[in-house]
Amino acid sequence: MKRPVRGLLAALVGAVLLTTGIAATNAPAAVAEGNGVGATPALGWSSWSAVRHNPTAENIEATAKAMKDSGLAKAGYLYVNIDDFWYHCPGSQGPDVDQYGRWVTDETKFPPKGDENGIQVVADYVHSLGLKFGLYVTPGISKQAVAQNTAIEGTPYHAADIATTATEKNYNCKGMVGIDYTKPGAQDFVNSWADQFAGWGVDYVKIDGVGTPDVPDVQAWSDALKQTGRPVHLELSNSLDINNASTWAKLSNGWRTGGDIECYSCESNGSSFPLTAWSSVSSRFNQVANWAPYGSPGAFNDYDSLEVGNGSDDGLTLDERKTQMSLWSLAASPLILGTDLTRLDPTDLALLKNRSVLAVDQDAIDAKRISSDANTQVFAKTEQNGDVVVGLFNTSANGQTVSSTAAALGLPASADYSLQDLWSHRTTETSTGTVAATVPSHGVALLRIRPLHHAAALLTAPSTTVTLAGLAGASDGGQNTVTETFTNNGALAATDVRLTLTAPAGVTVEATSQTRFAAVRSGAGVSATFTVNTPASTGLFAAETVDASAAYDWLLVVPAKDTASGVLTVNQPVTAPDKTFASTTASFSQEGTRLGVRAQGSDVYGSTNQYGAIYQAGAEHDGSTTVVKIDSQTNTNAWAKAGIMVRNDITGTNTSPGFLILVEAPGKGYVIQWDANGDGQLDSNSAPNNTGIGTAAYPSWLKLVRTGTTYTGYYSTDDATWTEVAAVSVPSATATQDVGVFATAHQSGATSEVDFDGFATS
Repeated sequence: MKRPVRGLLAALVGAVLLTTGIAATNAPAAVAEGNGVGATPALGWSSWSAVRHNPTAENIEATAKAMKDSGLAKAGYLYVNIDDFWYHCPGSQGPDVDQYGRWVTDETKFPPKGDENGIQVVADYVHSLGLKFGLYVTPGISKQAVAQNTAIEGTPYHAADIATTATEKNYNCKGMVGIDYTKPGAQDFVNSWADQFAGWGVDYVKIDGVGTPDVPDVQAWSDALKQTGRPVHLELSNSLDINNASTWAKLSNGWRTGGDIECYSCESNGSSFPLTAWSSVSSRFNQVANWAPYGSPGAFNDYDSLEVGNGSDDGLTLDERKTQMSLWSLAASPLILGTDLTRLDPTDLALLKNRSVLAVDQDAIDAKRISSDANTQVFAKTEQNGDVVVGLFNTSANGQTVSSTAAALGLPASADYSLQDLWSHRTTETSTGTVAATVPSHGVALLRIRPLHHAAALLTAPSTTVTLAGLAGASDGGQNTVTETFTNNGALAATDVRLTLTAPAGVTVEATSQTRFAAVRSGAGVSATFTVNTPASTGLFAAETVDASAAYDWLLVVPAKDTASGVLTVNQPVTAPDKTFASTTASFSQEGTRLGVRAQGSDVYGSTNQYGAIYQAGAEHDGSTTVVKIDSQTNTNAWAKAGIMVRNDITGTNTSPGFLILVEAPGKGYVIQWDANGDGQLDSNSAPNNTGIGTAAYPSWLKLVRTGTTYTGYYSTDDATWTEVAAVSVPSATATQDVGVFATAHQSGATSEVDFDGFATS
């Protein structure tokens, strides 16, 4: 009897979905910069992330071919952009220049073909595939042009007539100085350069190193590219000042809102992989919220490269890759891939070609942040046809329910709404006004929502969620009580609801309450509890994945299921004489001489004291030496900190003086920070230029030697050769102090795990 009913329902549901199908939205025609390009966010690829210092004709042409052959071009990815290192740079004297002061192509990388410049040769190939070609430049003029006093093409003026002595940013080659645009010949110089680019077939120009003082350069390049008569997209980079957003919108098609997405300290063995990290992606949530008012058709907020395409080499989990593409699309950001297109991961390729998600990006509408807390972010936008697209983001380490309401999202009043998941392509309905989804760790539910007739709602699968509670803080070989909750937001009751919880071999799960329910009405929920027994673990933080499932029927006969997963972390207890303290969310573990700290926290400096520490009370004294080995550290931020902490009282956050830390930071090397004035807050830094000494490596050893109230810090990468970090005075140090190891993530909502070994004070 079930098969005919289900077949009829399938036909009815299909008819309903046809009447509520996703219509393509037409992007507004207005173009802010007025150069005839960029009405929608650019889609393409840039060489910087994967190719980095070695773009060549061979690898750029191979990338262009891969873009076409993979179907990415058909999906709308058209730009093939060469970033830095295409020109010849002999050293800090600046790029080599031609007779008119313009950069000279590195012919070892881009060989000429007859009289044709090597860059033009590559551009011709890219164009032959139906694609577009981009190139990189920085503000100003090369010092070599000034030294040679090169002519400015078509004028009686020379480089020395227009150059200033101010240093311009060229991050890698260096050697660029400013241009005085009040001087005759200044605009002509940039026009000459733009004419050369246009003659080579350049369709996209990225100006890097742009700051507020470079507005005249941006204006000059904007005017210069227009006068060529060739439509050229103009992009600005990086970390543009939000106070000048209206200027960037007037003069360009897009601008980078922050620093690089790449995780330079994550790279290994001379490779540029992994390309990025979750901390780099999650840092964009606030950028998207802050910059949302300033994007518009033809002028887009650019959140940097989309690092999706190479599977685990991207540096992100699959859920994190969906999150990055969803956030960028909600924000109508350019989608410029940074990955290696010649070795695309099939799963990632499907993500990149998802037309439902690409349509969200190409609507040219910036999403607004609806809500945020330590573990969730909700962004939404209303499209021209009235649909609302919402991203429900889970930034926590465990799966959880993320929710909002139809009213908060700006939807019109309705008894029912359809929710189309743009990643799974599954459509459900809610009749409670709640818009919710079970979202995995660092994942997203990207939903297109519209009002739904009640009759259609009765034929659409209900929106349901499954949540888990009680996963945190399992003790080694101990027992946890885990609660699974199922909630039904659909129009009809869910019937014969069966809740189950499973775990890997060695972990036992036993239900301690009712797990089967005859019906769960609309807007209601049910819960079941389970006892989870974990075995004795090996390692500092053993992780056991538990899977929850809620199987049920709707319309009495149609089977459905919702699932959630969570990680039960097993901590081995820290034993005396060691103690623990946390001024942020943190957990601790000990295995023999090894110590583990998992800590959140936005920083330890100034009035911010957010850390987790394992310490010994009163063990630091005149003449003492403290050593520890850092085996590993989660790179949640370039300034994530792990190392040795001394303080008169480690539990006295923001109050206890005698405060000093010797740390390793993934992107900053080795640093000492200390409290010089005795107010209980770190106020002095051995890295005044925002970078310590050395390059972070794992394992590393730290050593802190106290003589009176002077502390000398050292680091080593082999436990044999020691390099001094700094020697500093902490006058407020008492005769005996607390000393320990600590960690802080330097990234709100992120958790940094640090594994220490051999902590000792003598």
